[in-house]
Amino acid sequence: MLEQSLSFFVNWFSNPSFGAMALAVGIGLIWYVMYGPPLRGYAFVWAIAAISAVLTLLAIVIVQIPLQNLTGQLLSRAFDQATLMKWLYILGLPQILLSGFVQEAAKLVPVLFVWNRTERYLDPKVGLIAGAAAGLGFGVFEAMWVLNQIFASGWTWAAVQAAGFAGFLGVWERIFTVGGHIAFSALAAYGLARERGWLFYLFAALLHSAMNYTVVLLQAQLITTTAVEILIALVAVAATAWALFLRHTGERAPWAGGGYRRRLHLGKEPKEYITKNE
Repeated sequence: MLEQSLSFFVNWFSNPSFGAMALAVGIGLIWYVMYGPPLRGYAFVWAIAAISAVLTLLAIVIVQIPLQNLTGQLLSRAFDQATLMKWLYILGLPQILLSGFVQEAAKLVPVLFVWNRTERYLDPKVGLIAGAAAGLGFGVFEAMWVLNQIFASGWTWAAVQAAGFAGFLGVWERIFTVGGHIAFSALAAYGLARERGWLFYLFAALLHSAMNYTVVLLQAQLITTTAVEILIALVAVAATAWALFLRHTGERAPWAGGGYRRRLHLGKEPKEYITKNE
């Protein structure tokens, strides 16, 4: 189990490619710009992005992979291989849920730190943008790892033209996976600022798990590879649409909750904002 975690960690940094890393950063910034992050006064969001990237990778290595291995061992002892394959779309759920819940929790840690620094008075829109930054950090970091492997396999635009859409699937998947990471974390952090943190964390983790579950459906031979990529795109776009709706509607969102007290960022509170004593 330890060997597998260490192997995964080492593999994460293998085959570095400047082109792959630049592409990953470009994909992330395109998604993040949609959220309209302020250009001044919010430098801490970049620290959130960097810390989220590191913490989430460590959470995968230290928590997610060992728990998934343990779950797999328990299932192997309880069921024979034929039964596991027949009911994979159900029996694979625990491991998929672990990926969603562990990663979304890890990405939220730096946002929780900011929230705590502001004495738990965080403007929901600031929370959403900070959460989006957390998703950006890990989403880009993960995309670098995957795209490094794709580029190392000899992927070129000429190869894409020769293979058609099938040759572009790997990059297509990263485009929407990054968008998903950003949206999921944005929703979780928005809920935190709205004093509905557990509810929105649940939404984020389940959406993340739904995106990953497409791989189980593929392994169970219930859908095709193309269907997987389409479903991943649909989940990412739907989550992004929801997050952007919250970003631009603010208090008018009917399910957002109320009674929260707002603080702009890190203790700086303009006069037009409600004070924490009210």
